[in-house]
Amino acid sequence: MPDTTPSSYQPALDSRPAPAATAGPTPEQLTLRRRFPTSLDLRARARRRLPKFSFEYLDGGAGADTGINRNWASLDAVEMMPRYGNVVAPPPTDIELFGRSYSAPVGISPIGGPGTAFPGAETYLARAAQAARVPYTLGVLSAITIEEAAELAPDVIWLQLYRFARNEHKIGLDLVRRAEAAGIRTLMLTCDTPVRTTRPRETKSGIVNPFRLTNRLRLDAMTSLPWMMSLMRNGIPRFVNLRPYMDGGQSLAEAAAFMRREQGGAFTWDEIARYRDHWKGPLVLKGVLHPADAERAVSLGVDGLVVTNHGGRQIDALPASIDSLPAIAAQVGGRASIILDSGVRSGVDVARAVALGADAAFAGKAFLWSLGALGSRGPAHMIDLFKQDLSATLGQLGCHTVADLRSVKVRHPGAYGLDDFADDP
Repeated sequence: MPDTTPSSYQPALDSRPAPAATAGPTPEQLTLRRRFPTSLDLRARARRRLPKFSFEYLDGGAGADTGINRNWASLDAVEMMPRYGNVVAPPPTDIELFGRSYSAPVGISPIGGPGTAFPGAETYLARAAQAARVPYTLGVLSAITIEEAAELAPDVIWLQLYRFARNEHKIGLDLVRRAEAAGIRTLMLTCDTPVRTTRPRETKSGIVNPFRLTNRLRLDAMTSLPWMMSLMRNGIPRFVNLRPYMDGGQSLAEAAAFMRREQGGAFTWDEIARYRDHWKGPLVLKGVLHPADAERAVSLGVDGLVVTNHGGRQIDALPASIDSLPAIAAQVGGRASIILDSGVRSGVDVARAVALGADAAFAGKAFLWSLGALGSRGPAHMIDLFKQDLSATLGQLGCHTVADLRSVKVRHPGAYGLDDFADDP
């Protein structure tokens, strides 16, 4: 089993002053913490509260959900050894990422079509992220525009792009131009969706793409008053960022034809280099599991990597993201920021990721569960749970800061090491 404790960090065993006191939780936060103390409590309520198709969309994955379960099991298998006698108060969770300060090493992953899960999702996620000062990655296939998202979350908004390669990337590069003009500072390119795969739970629920309320889905939706009320406030989700390029066609059939014609595949290395030349801010590549791919990305000038198996939603035979993390950290740590994605449910999971070499951990499903359970109040509560749990985990392990997690002794039975890839091209 490879040594997964980075050697460049020294144990934090001195008695440092306790952090300055901060404002305590509000009465609403205390109430929600008591009722829904974990993301899995939010998941259980979302299952009861949402239409079936909505829950199947946000909760399901590829195949038999094996990839989702593997992500969870592999995170649960990571053990961290505590050191006692030197922490007397809950530690702070603040970090710096790409030169900007955030309140925790936690972010909201790009989510395709979150309005299917809960109408208005992008607006609620953006507002909560801005208020809490954590990164929010707007997916390009969202129901609010880049410009609207930048107004809602000017200090924390990132943008994720899929590949629009026709006409020399005319659409993709114009989206980059719009992002820069809107003040977005971090661009994320998705490279782990080369082909469309089947998500059985989503398919069997009757969802169609682009989303529309068929008779079957309408009957299902009418079982959920919260979902219907949010739909009335926010409308049917549409790919509004792409409207300027649709030549006036706005119908569902025209949108579907547009997507089949314009969007597809995943970014090639040459295309990543091209976007690097056009984008002057931090550039992040999402979907890296192999250390050789991480090395190549860094050689092209990529600033950050998202280690992810797409949340188990593309193919369920991939390794758990947390198991791939140590080899990637060993390969490129210190030369690029590393973000873990897939399976993150708690502050303990975030601590596991940072201890194994990540600079932050992003979550998608947990935030969708929060929307399903609590509507517009959900994302803020989920962020609160992440931060509270992370601070408690830091204190329990004997860490004064998030950076101190790198000194924690970790046992990680499923970890890939660089030796596992020695014979790969």
